[in-house]
Amino acid sequence: MRDAPAKTALVTGVRGQDGSYLAELLLAHGYRVVGTSRRGGGDGRDWRIAHLLSRLDVVPLDLGDPAAVQEVVARVAPDEVYHLAAASRVDTSWERPMEALSANAGSTVNLMEAVRRVAPAARMVVASSCEIFGRPERWPQAEDTPVRPASPYGVSKAAAFWLASNYRESHALHVASAILYNHESPRRGPAFVTRKISRAAARIAAGVDRTLTLGNLEGRRDWGFAGDYAEAMWRMLQQERPRDLVIGTGVSHSVREYCEHAFALVGLDYREHVVADASLFRPVDTTSLVADARLARELLGWRPRVAFPALVEMMVTADLERVRSGADV
Repeated sequence: MRDAPAKTALVTGVRGQDGSYLAELLLAHGYRVVGTSRRGGGDGRDWRIAHLLSRLDVVPLDLGDPAAVQEVVARVAPDEVYHLAAASRVDTSWERPMEALSANAGSTVNLMEAVRRVAPAARMVVASSCEIFGRPERWPQAEDTPVRPASPYGVSKAAAFWLASNYRESHALHVASAILYNHESPRRGPAFVTRKISRAAARIAAGVDRTLTLGNLEGRRDWGFAGDYAEAMWRMLQQERPRDLVIGTGVSHSVREYCEHAFALVGLDYREHVVADASLFRPVDTTSLVADARLARELLGWRPRVAFPALVEMMVTADLERVRSGADV
């Protein structure tokens, strides 16, 4: 009896944090994995997937080019499509709102159109964001929470969310949105607050730096581990019926708590090193976003494995090693 042929997965944004964890998971499940990146590979930005490059294909793709997107989808012939590529910074979306809208909503349309035309049997998940809920009137938030984005980034993700819903209902596309709450890891980019903190704790402990300047220390987030959320997205595409699902831990912590935990791990008191600067506050800060992921747990059998203290320790430990080795990425 022959083994079933390996599934093929197309992963946009494969060189990002989420893409790297998802590629690992898919390869472990025996998939053929093709990842896309705006710049392709080999330009020094492959550090998250360097250990995977011998087992996956990375192709350059401008998701803003509909013809190029369709050509890649036709050539790859995916069974599953994971759309992770995005303009992912809430703060910079205030400065470049059209860039966020094009990168997040425009790319989603181009990819769904390509799937609809040349790979209509493929299953697709779109990485959405809790930022679509903006400043909700109730918490925790579930799938039926009103979509009321409070930033250009949130608007762009909300547009992609509704577009996915439209293609599912109008074109019978097997597409679902994973409404992801904040998810972090040692592979997080240094511009994000969690990596700013873990990296600063390591550098200050090593005597490289002395202070860290942040914005609102009272801002609260539902932080989970990116690897757990990659697994949730994979599980979503194993379902026969596409469903939009909230993915999060259900527990929120403040930026101040993150600082306290991170600096304590290196034997320091964050209050002696962290400075809050009001000029860095967001114009509108979504301070009450926390997930009600009961439906995901019920339908997918999924639950987060890495708790907040372990996540902080994981990130600080990785940054300590980077500082010691000189590989400070």
